[in-house]
Amino acid sequence: MPKPLWLVRPRSDGGCDYVNFVPAAGAAETTTVEMREGSHLPPQMPLLKRRHRLPLAEAERCRQLLQQNDGFHCSEPLF
Repeated sequence: MPKPLWLVRPRSDGGCDYVNFVPAAGAAETTTVEMREGSHLPPQMPLLKRRHRLPLAEAERCRQLLQQNDGFHCSEPLF
């Protein structure tokens, strides 16, 4: 997961929950990933709920669980 990855799950109010995986700033390349969780209801500004730094293998496990169990799917960047 060396490139940024967006996962999105639509909500009933027209907004969506998102999880964004990006290489962590200042970290050794491809070893640490920042996972950003939030929600977005256009035209409002996105809401960032949580940020985590994870080892690459753990971030990959989180991505798989979000897609398999929580209804998230890959998406183009939201903003």
